[in-house]
Amino acid sequence: MAGDLEGGKSLSGLLSGLAQNAFHGHSGVTEELLHSQLYPEVPPEEFRPFLAKMRGLLKSIASADMDFNQLEAFLTAQTKKQGGITSEQAAVISKFWKSHKIKIRESLMKQSRWDNGLRGLSWRVDGKSQSRHSTQIHSPVAIIELEFGKNGQLSQKGRVGQF
Repeated sequence: MAGDLEGGKSLSGLLSGLAQNAFHGHSGVTEELLHSQLYPEVPPEEFRPFLAKMRGLLKSIASADMDFNQLEAFLTAQTKKQGGITSEQAAVISKFWKSHKIKIRESLMKQSRWDNGLRGLSWRVDGKSQSRHSTQIHSPVAIIELEFGKNGQLSQKGRVGQF
């Protein structure tokens, strides 16, 4: 089986498919599709652990946003690890990451943002005119409003608080 999983083109295709599914939201790239298109000769019980290993490696590399020195150290450690990867697989993974790092990073950044950004900020200082305690009346209060949103969409306003 190990020889069947060594092919550089197949592994590169597998990594692309995993990236499409995990980072770019293409749910049509399934385990079955990857298996049938890239590794049809490998039995499913051998393909699944290999797929899980490659998915885990790719997610580790992407979540750590590894630069190329970190990537080389990580892949070298994986080649020396029991049940790890071969040096040929490490070379394919390295080449893949070098060509896809920016797109994967941008996709992860886009997914991790609650909204694209701050659209507006307003603030003012008021004097309290009512309070439970008479000592707090006429004390200064800062009110800050932040407006979040994406371009072309209605925004959401929220008061941060009174200080």
